[in-house]
Amino acid sequence: MASHSDTLVVFFGATAGANGGKLGSDEREIILLVWQIVDLHEKKVGKLHKCFVKPDTLDLTDQCKEETGLTVEDIVKAEPLDKALQQFQQSVSLEVKGLGRSSYTLCVNSPLIIRQALHPEASKKNLVLPECFLSFVDVRKEFHKCCPNAGSVQQLSLTSMLEYVGVPAVSEQLMGEKAVRNMVQLTLCILADPYNHKFSCVETVKYKFDSGTCSKTEPVDSETVIRARGLPWQSSDQDIARFFKGLNIAKGGVALCLNAQGRRNGEALVRFINSEHRDLALERHKHHMGSRYIEVYKATGEEFLKIAGGTSNEVAQFLSKENQVIIRMRGLPFTATTQEVLSFLGPENPVTDGTEGLLFVKYPDGRPTGDAFVLFSCEEYALNALKKHKQILGKRYIELFRSTAAEVQQVLNRYMSAPLISTLPPSPIVPVPVLATPSFLPTASCSRDCVRLRGLPYTAGIEDILEFMGEHTVDIKPHGVHMVLNQQGRPSGDAFIQMKSSDRAFMVAQKCHKKTMKDRYVEVFQCSTEEMSIVLMGGTLNRSGLSPPPCKLPCLSPPTAYAAFPTAPAFPAAPAMLSEAALYQPPLLAAPRPPQTSAHGPAHPLAYYPHQPHLYMNMNMNYTAYYPSPPVSPSTVGYFAAPPGSMAAAVAAQPHHAAAAASPGLPQHGALVRMQGLPYNTGVKDILSFFQGYQLQSDAVLILYNFSGQCSGEALITFPSEEMAMRAVAERSNHPFYGQQVHLVFCN
Repeated sequence: MASHSDTLVVFFGATAGANGGKLGSDEREIILLVWQIVDLHEKKVGKLHKCFVKPDTLDLTDQCKEETGLTVEDIVKAEPLDKALQQFQQSVSLEVKGLGRSSYTLCVNSPLIIRQALHPEASKKNLVLPECFLSFVDVRKEFHKCCPNAGSVQQLSLTSMLEYVGVPAVSEQLMGEKAVRNMVQLTLCILADPYNHKFSCVETVKYKFDSGTCSKTEPVDSETVIRARGLPWQSSDQDIARFFKGLNIAKGGVALCLNAQGRRNGEALVRFINSEHRDLALERHKHHMGSRYIEVYKATGEEFLKIAGGTSNEVAQFLSKENQVIIRMRGLPFTATTQEVLSFLGPENPVTDGTEGLLFVKYPDGRPTGDAFVLFSCEEYALNALKKHKQILGKRYIELFRSTAAEVQQVLNRYMSAPLISTLPPSPIVPVPVLATPSFLPTASCSRDCVRLRGLPYTAGIEDILEFMGEHTVDIKPHGVHMVLNQQGRPSGDAFIQMKSSDRAFMVAQKCHKKTMKDRYVEVFQCSTEEMSIVLMGGTLNRSGLSPPPCKLPCLSPPTAYAAFPTAPAFPAAPAMLSEAALYQPPLLAAPRPPQTSAHGPAHPLAYYPHQPHLYMNMNMNYTAYYPSPPVSPSTVGYFAAPPGSMAAAVAAQPHHAAAAASPGLPQHGALVRMQGLPYNTGVKDILSFFQGYQLQSDAVLILYNFSGQCSGEALITFPSEEMAMRAVAERSNHPFYGQQVHLVFCN
């Protein structure tokens, strides 16, 4: 029997678009339902029923019209899906009761009508499906169990199965009636002698997604994981599970991906219970979530574990309570206590187990990050808590939004695994001509002769700052105004000003604090040159003190103050040229290869980087512009930025081979290839595995990191020979790398 059912309801459906093996792949609505009852005890057959369904969009494809024989006129007066399903349930219940039976199970020729058409459409229309649509039997799998030598399940069709058992197919013209009659004949055949088959392979559709945790040591089959891209940033794991409605997601199988700043990047990794459901999920590529289309790609189990896996006992204990709703709080004051957070949420929104249902996110040294996760026992409490979004706690507004167990793991892993300051030996800094820091750039010192302006209008320029300073403008050092830009090269609302003395800086902070600029009040604080330098390099400065810029692995340059750069140009240049070149801060440099003594000429004391477009790099740092330069800065800086007319510019302007000849110190060992489009969790072993067979060692791979300690998506690979590098570019470029296409560029 089918899960102890007395009867089978042989069921068929068609949509207004693709049918057959592509049913549901184009998001078209259901327009036809056909069914017939089979009594499993008496081997009797009921009446054939057909029901038209009116879609929201009255548009049928030519293929649909040809296969189903339907026209728009046939369905325009039909009932919508919810009414049609009610009609189906009432008709089946009455007929089953008339046969003296008490239960029934759906029987289909493919799971597509249930999993890919009916459940997704009902989810989009907010319909609650009858319970009978949460389980079914697939006649192909039952037949394969009965006749294993007939071929694989994927190869079986109604025609081939009927031929195998020697039953002629029905010659009905209309697709729905023909399919149902053939399934009924096949069912009766395998129920009778000599097969005497019992229907037992009942498939289920999960009604609700189960959240949970995942250990980094848990084996995850790569054939069960997909990557969804283009998600709305506020979407939760439940929203993603709803997008894949009809398919069974593994417990805790939704992992939202975060960017370097800890915010959602619109991607998620989803793990299904088996490869069949994963393959059906891939058919939903570019299906819609609201007004957005979602891209669906294959992913690996390793990628899923990097995002969702966790090893922290604290997190495991926090997430051990099942069926909890998780809310993430962001922007908490660093001094906020557990009781203050609970009071903010209010007694009407009780947190599960009080203080144990609240988890603060901290840096490895114990400093708070301003993030926390809260558990609620039911949806009602969570919804009430979300109403406090952007309400004030202390002097800060707090953001609240839904979260997931995987996001808790990911946020904790991100903050706890990355040290704030690299403990590895720093990359060497080699003097580079013309990029030398001019004498007016700040040298790190503890003297509090600077002021910080916070809360500037984003349209404010240097002229506005000078007007804001008023009479104190005369006390500004030459080139002493530093506009701070964010990672996208846009104004951040902050600026630093170097004053002639600490007394002058104190006076400005007293007189100008909370003065108005373009209808906004601006905060002015006194600070030191050292604090200013570290902030300009990507650190933070607030009431809790100074936080150096985070650095995970050996970065492209250590996060030091400007004094780390040489202060004298290596080539003679006119003062006008030097000042023109010095308008922008020198870029941070990748660790250059050490200067080598050439066998064909004298050793040169400097290392050079060729001025080539493929060596440009965005360092994701806070660039600055110096008064009286314009308040903008380049978002991408070349390694070699020489003023026109200088010797370095002449070298950089030559073709590559000529430049190499002019610079005998330029290393010539190996051939360089730039790898672009890497996933942000890429490691050296991943790249070596990708280039397996090319005789590469780990020291031949240089992954480029930004100042958040995250992979920038690019790497430099040194091959033993130019021939091997060219072969690698030809063979491996645009090949998939853990679900993403990578691009290789030959640099030599």
